[in-house]
Amino acid sequence: MKSVNPYLNFNGNTEEVFTFYQSVFGGELQLVRFSDLGSGDMGLSAEEQNGVAHIALPLGDSVLMGSDVPEQMGTISAGTNFAVSVEVDSADEARRVFGGLSESGEVTMPPDKVEWAELFGMCTDKYGIQWMIGYTGDVEFG
Repeated sequence: MKSVNPYLNFNGNTEEVFTFYQSVFGGELQLVRFSDLGSGDMGLSAEEQNGVAHIALPLGDSVLMGSDVPEQMGTISAGTNFAVSVEVDSADEARRVFGGLSESGEVTMPPDKVEWAELFGMCTDKYGIQWMIGYTGDVEFG
């Protein structure tokens, strides 16, 4: 297993939040907007397309990550606006870990190839914790 990092979700103010965290911790922000993904408009308004699809702030050996959640993707609130992001070493490990965590839970996004990873999936375990499992492989994104 490569790493385990917190992933925070917000209702449109992710850039503001992470700029604040950067002012506290220092470091360089890495930011990708929904409009940068090259996936069309994804049914998002112009304002939502300008939102943060992914942001990362390296903190020592860890990374604090986050994104905006467009309205049609669901409602979030404090206490449920986070996930644990796990980066694994292989596609097989990603499938195994995802399968274990999603058993008796809820699959939000089945593991599949995405722009930033060879395999990526999201689920909520049977205890209500949200997980993001990813295997980057040879994908270069950013």
